[in-house]
Amino acid sequence: MTDAGLEHAERIGRAIGARTEGAITVLFGGTRRTRETAEAFIRGIGDPGRVDGPTDSFALRNPDMYVAGTRVNMVSSPEFLAEQVAGMTTAQVEANEWWTTFFEAPDRIGWWLTQDDPPGENGRDVARRIQRFARSFSDAGPHQDRLLVCVTHSPLLRSILSAVGGQDPGEPGFVTGALIQISSNGQLKTSPYDPLNH
Repeated sequence: MTDAGLEHAERIGRAIGARTEGAITVLFGGTRRTRETAEAFIRGIGDPGRVDGPTDSFALRNPDMYVAGTRVNMVSSPEFLAEQVAGMTTAQVEANEWWTTFFEAPDRIGWWLTQDDPPGENGRDVARRIQRFARSFSDAGPHQDRLLVCVTHSPLLRSILSAVGGQDPGEPGFVTGALIQISSNGQLKTSPYDPLNH
């Protein structure tokens, strides 16, 4: 995270903290970037007594993608992908047609969303994962009657918004995403969300 990104996350925390009463749970998607964003958000709220977290939440992870029998994260270059697989070379990654096309796409996440059979989860798989995860919050448990703030990754946000809107909304704005409202019977209402302009 850059200093500007952390400052923006704190500003989001202040805005949501001022508009919301009651307890807040903050979950993040397993990476350093999402954890740091979640921590900055909590600082912005200014009242740590209102907040549980940040807690690493497995469901908020990046899409499960695979190369050479190893789960990998979507990254920006063959070199970074090779670093995730013990013993793999950049040349071996570059020989993989799917990943080569991914790296060459001007909008890698947008291209991935159009793929029916990538080497791992596709956009529909990820959207279903997030919908099932969100629906579980209607179960009796520690999260009832709390605002849940989930800090995750662009592929997840674009997947869920594509699923409910019928088309890829494009790269989300800085620290924006989706608002998922969950009824007591598990029904979901999902819409784009910019916390500073909502």
